[in-house]
Amino acid sequence: MGCNASVQTMNSLDDHNNVKPTVMHSSQLSIPYRKSKIIEKRNRCTDSNEIIQNFLLVWLDAQIDESTNDFYNSIKHLRQTVNTIEIFDDENECINYITQIENEKAFFIISGALCQSVVPRVHQLNQLYSVYVFCRQPSKYEEWAKNWPKVKSIVTEITSICDSVRQLARQCDEDSVRISAIKSLNQIEPSFIYTQLFKEVILEINFDQKKEIQALVQYVRKKYDGDDNQLKIIDEFATEYRDDADGNNRPIWWYTRECFTYSMLNKALGVLQVDTLLKMGIFMRDLHRNIIKLHDKQMNEAFDDSQQTLTVYRGKTMSKEDFENKIKQDGLMSFNNFLSTSDNRAVALDFILKGLKSADPKKVGVLFEMTIDQKTSSTAFARVDGISFFPTENEILFTTHTVFRIQQIKEIEVDKMKINQVKLTLTNENDSQQFNALKQHLRDEITGTGWQQMAYLLWKLGENEKAEQMYTLLLLDESSNDKDKSYLYNQLGLIKDGQGDYSKAIEFYERALEIRQKTISENSSDLAPAWNNIGMAYSRMGEYLKAVEFYEKSLNIYEKTLPENHPDLASPYNNIASLSYKMGEYQKALDFYEKSMNIYEKTLPENHPDLATIYNNIGDIIQPDVYSLHYNKDLWDPEDAKEFIPERHPMAFMPFGQGSRNCIGMRFGLMKIKLCWAQFLSPYKISIGDKTKNNFIIREILVIQPDAVYIKHEKSKYYFLLFFC
Repeated sequence: MGCNASVQTMNSLDDHNNVKPTVMHSSQLSIPYRKSKIIEKRNRCTDSNEIIQNFLLVWLDAQIDESTNDFYNSIKHLRQTVNTIEIFDDENECINYITQIENEKAFFIISGALCQSVVPRVHQLNQLYSVYVFCRQPSKYEEWAKNWPKVKSIVTEITSICDSVRQLARQCDEDSVRISAIKSLNQIEPSFIYTQLFKEVILEINFDQKKEIQALVQYVRKKYDGDDNQLKIIDEFATEYRDDADGNNRPIWWYTRECFTYSMLNKALGVLQVDTLLKMGIFMRDLHRNIIKLHDKQMNEAFDDSQQTLTVYRGKTMSKEDFENKIKQDGLMSFNNFLSTSDNRAVALDFILKGLKSADPKKVGVLFEMTIDQKTSSTAFARVDGISFFPTENEILFTTHTVFRIQQIKEIEVDKMKINQVKLTLTNENDSQQFNALKQHLRDEITGTGWQQMAYLLWKLGENEKAEQMYTLLLLDESSNDKDKSYLYNQLGLIKDGQGDYSKAIEFYERALEIRQKTISENSSDLAPAWNNIGMAYSRMGEYLKAVEFYEKSLNIYEKTLPENHPDLASPYNNIASLSYKMGEYQKALDFYEKSMNIYEKTLPENHPDLATIYNNIGDIIQPDVYSLHYNKDLWDPEDAKEFIPERHPMAFMPFGQGSRNCIGMRFGLMKIKLCWAQFLSPYKISIGDKTKNNFIIREILVIQPDAVYIKHEKSKYYFLLFFC
């Protein structure tokens, strides 16, 4: 994947003073490129120009002549490494474009005439990976470039840039590996589990091998249209690729080759590119199965006790913020792609040192040291030297989304550079009952089959646009039957409902309902959720009468098809009660809340939160008018209802500031206490003590710290000034 072929030198016209917009002559090129237009959101999955690598190249030159053979040859050779190249002749448009890049790193070629005005404006951006000044007089900018670490070279020939980009592209790919993490098993976020289930779902899909490979080849040919080098590789893949059914290890061989298989798959896994995952799912499945088969074979081979423990390494550079947020001792983490490691520590360290020298100066180096018990581990990994495209590399390949536990974090020094060494161990089924229980719970809630489950996971991950895209693509699939289409329309309705587009949600719900009504009875329980969803959408629009109508249709079906105290009845009872309360029909609301409560009390644990919600809702309805109660002369002093007589009603009222009659004395008392503490602490600087654990639990209303909070204090340097004033 090199750019080192000989090309005619292309010179930058940075010495011209008359700057004017360039005219595009794309008809003169046999390879596609495009002059960028600013778009509101980068990397939209529905965009036909979706970027398929972790990097792209941006070229800014106000005087570039796109009609010349020099330009043609330059683009052609750059595209041997970088698939997406954006050409600009306006610096503000270029800066706006780079600023909007979200998921990729940018290699930036800029003319000498513009470098001193543009580079300072973009140098601090994380998405800017490296800068190349393309000019006729390098010496003119050499001193200036020393102040900008991302400026890698000042050159007169495009071949030099090609060589540098080729070398940095793999480094950029490795640095772009995404990590998911949870800091503590007490704070497991569902999104972390969903990324694990994401892998399970895609690996369980049944593929038509021949059909899917043909679709994949057609897809990647379109993506690499004009890149002769990649098109030759794609043609080779189309004729030679097969799965690992006969033990040929071809999936691993193809994955480790520097071509579309590696870059496209890992980019798609890292940022959940729906369209690419749909096409590459079969290759991902084959690769996973290949690793499993090779793992089983290697584990069955005899080895002595000294070989039971395997230690492998992975080097990476990360932003300091990302490292501090994700890498926590005793937490869990996973790499969101197929993970290449080495048993040679020096190889990983060398990768880090190169990365720290060539990447963003704000990055930190991280050496992941992974210890694996080969006899007990159930995780799929395999040694691939002798099998991969580069057979001499000592590479150990892990399947995607492998989960590790963080055992230790410490800072080490290598070649006078500080590196964070992170020791990891593989998790197993018995590692955390809490983690596995939550994983099973979330696995059970996934609806649909195959790719439908994938779309559902995207929806649960908050990737609404991607979920919507996948559901829409599945609707266009000729193999989808009426039941599938009804399900897909209903899911699209749920997405629009969550986005607040209730009219569109109702439209989708009604289409789902219309399809289902053609094949099942009007009283089928399968129709009840559809009526209920329509009712919820109308309720959120404030059209309560329509909402009640659909809620009652749903309830009528449930009451006809379910036993009296079936758990599924509780939800429609609760919905009608909630709506009745909003409409001021309190008695009706109370009746339906009680029906819901009776079911919950029989089917839920006594401390279940849904019971607390029901009790609270009922309490809102039956709560008396406390103000009138406290001024009722039959209960209080007939002469002065404001007068409270404790002897008369000793248990009826809490006098010290609680209830509706807040005691003003309590307010003054608390204020005095606060003033006292403020005066006492003012000479000191207060900070959290070393013994305080960061174990705060955030609820909707309160922030709770279960353990003691220790504080440290030291005299403020402004102590004298405070008291003097």
